[in-house]
Amino acid sequence: MSIQAAARAHRPARQVGWVPFALVALVMVPAAAGCLRLLELAGGPPLIPDNARMTASPLAVTVHIVCAVGYAVVGAFQFAPRLRRRHPVWHRTAGRALLGLGLAVAASALWMTLFYPRQPGTGELAYVFRLAFGSGMAASIILGFAAVRRGDISLHQAWMTRAYALALGAGTQVFTQGIGHAAFGTSVLSTDLMLGAGWAINLTVAEVVIHRYSSRTGPPAPEAWS
Repeated sequence: MSIQAAARAHRPARQVGWVPFALVALVMVPAAAGCLRLLELAGGPPLIPDNARMTASPLAVTVHIVCAVGYAVVGAFQFAPRLRRRHPVWHRTAGRALLGLGLAVAASALWMTLFYPRQPGTGELAYVFRLAFGSGMAASIILGFAAVRRGDISLHQAWMTRAYALALGAGTQVFTQGIGHAAFGTSVLSTDLMLGAGWAINLTVAEVVIHRYSSRTGPPAPEAWS
């Protein structure tokens, strides 16, 4: 009985795998910073550097942080194939929630880009990147939803993978900005380029994953997703 119990205890871990946990780990730093910002906006002590552009108009940034954390964490477990196959109801229910969360993330990011004062230390290039990648995330979610409505699961997975990759840009930017500033110094240009590099790296990885998955599995049987 003890051996069987141990096997059952390990079964959820085998269903999930390591990828979702790695994705969650990638966003831990920006998620922690976002939670500290929410604490400050709620009247708590300022535990991170002040950002007047956010404290003056907190609604958009609050929506962005809450939805981004939810989207990153819940979305990570959509990348567990065994979990999707064995719990299709959970996959569909989580997918509907992620549709709303992801669009809220993209919309709030675009709102802050367009209507908040420019982030200190960034320039026109960062402004263009934020508009392009924020719009790209929203478009990917909409195209992914349209694909699944048509029953095209492979295309649905591809677009949702791209959307999630763009959403995790802040996690990769922790590394690109740290490395870029150490190598090239702190300037508006280096900051802008390293912000863009974070999104570009994530999209490149997403395309590799999409290509490898599609070439390995081919189109899934429709009855597997019914």
